[in-house]
Amino acid sequence: MSTLSPVLKQATPVTAVRGEGVHLYDEAGRAYLDFTAGIGVTSTGHCHPKVTAAAREQVGKLVHGQYTTVKHQPLLTLTERLGEVLPDGLDSVFFANSGSEAVEAAMRLAKQATGRPNIIVFQGSFHGRTIGAASLTTSAAKVRSGFGPLMPGVAIAPYPNTFHYGWDEETTTKFALRELDQVLATVSAPADTAAFLIEPVLGDGGFVPANATFMAGLRERADRHGIQLILDEVQAGFGRTGTFWGHEHFGVRPDIIVTAKGLASGFPLSAIAAPKELMAKAWPGSQGGTYGGNAVSCAAAIATLDVIQEEKLVENAAERGAQLISGLREVAARHAAREGIGGIGDVRGLGLMVASEIVDADGNADGATAARLLQESAERGLLLLPCGAHGNVVRMLPALVVNENQIDEAIRLWGGTVDAVFGG
Repeated sequence: MSTLSPVLKQATPVTAVRGEGVHLYDEAGRAYLDFTAGIGVTSTGHCHPKVTAAAREQVGKLVHGQYTTVKHQPLLTLTERLGEVLPDGLDSVFFANSGSEAVEAAMRLAKQATGRPNIIVFQGSFHGRTIGAASLTTSAAKVRSGFGPLMPGVAIAPYPNTFHYGWDEETTTKFALRELDQVLATVSAPADTAAFLIEPVLGDGGFVPANATFMAGLRERADRHGIQLILDEVQAGFGRTGTFWGHEHFGVRPDIIVTAKGLASGFPLSAIAAPKELMAKAWPGSQGGTYGGNAVSCAAAIATLDVIQEEKLVENAAERGAQLISGLREVAARHAAREGIGGIGDVRGLGLMVASEIVDADGNADGATAARLLQESAERGLLLLPCGAHGNVVRMLPALVVNENQIDEAIRLWGGTVDAVFGG
């Protein structure tokens, strides 16, 4: 009899048998408010009727048509529809299965297009678990440890994480850009640097938004040195932050964009997009894959776009996100970390991508207490996830269909959780 790998650790004790909207149901029929959304994947909620119907209909027509062998209509329709939401000028698309694959495809494209060997990433990044993607990941050592050597040609620069450094935004941003210049001067010369690769909001690294000044600094340096700016929108994209793409908050223009997770409401699908002129510089045979652009996943993605537009889910993410972060800050005010007392050190995020950072009495990361909060929350019926290098950041990323009452319920459950763990 086989079992799941013992290394796989579930963040909650729940075995889900069905899902509907923002709720999951266990074997006993108990409902849980799911503020994990499969790590931001079920963007339109569990089993949205329109997405489910599109997938069911497609299964009866064509499950898979390998897209370097034959084309199929969902692939062509989705490619056309993405043109409605992609940043201006990014008019050529390549599909894969996972975020890791898409990140590696973007990296390969940048290297082949520029003829340069190196990629600069930013501290706290999460770009995937395959060898190449893990080499680009700095959110936690566990992702990149025990199987080295990793891929060469990766340099790391600071991300403007104000809470981590303990500075204001202006000071932190100036420091991060100055250190990036130092990396370009000492580790990866501009002539050797193919791309900057960055998340507009750190995902696994702690739900830390970038800022407009920093992103403008990246764009200026990329233009000056002929470096490609790759934006990893795997978690922050597709409406999650209250704009369709996370980088829209900062007014920056990408050269290559990476998307996955919420793209197909739970069906495996990822993509990169770039200008046709740039995409054409990929070497023949460098893009492909057996399952990329699967017909059922593409049909689900088309329906996902329909639902996002028809139900105004981007706008909903902005409104409900403001409600959520306001409520979490009210909870945090009751148990704010201060000198000699542990608690909630920071509440931050954009849209429906919000987190609370838990610290001890010395202001250090407190992963043990965060784990207690996660378990207490699950017992009360609210499912959450950890993130951050020390597992001390509790993140909330509900489906974009979440409504006002459900946000209120989540804040109430979280407030009771925090009161129970910290006392009061």
